[in-house]
Amino acid sequence: MVCINKTGMAGTVESNDVMIMISPALASAGITINVQSPVKKQYGKKIEAAVREVLTRRGIQDVVVEVNDRGALDCTIYARVDTAIDRAMA
Repeated sequence: MVCINKTGMAGTVESNDVMIMISPALASAGITINVQSPVKKQYGKKIEAAVREVLTRRGIQDVVVEVNDRGALDCTIYARVDTAIDRAMA
């Protein structure tokens, strides 16, 4: 299990991008993902699944992830989450 020690951010709130902020949570709190997006009704579950996939692949637990989506593609979401994790662990 990998621990997040500080807050890490990646991305922008420009059109077709996503801002990801990852913060540590209390031990055994699990993963909390909060999605804000103009297309949340249509794609919110898919956005959350993409974030959760990266967290699981990287072995991250006990974090809070804030997602401010502006129509980003899946590949952009994956890259932004990876970068936010790297910054939170640096």
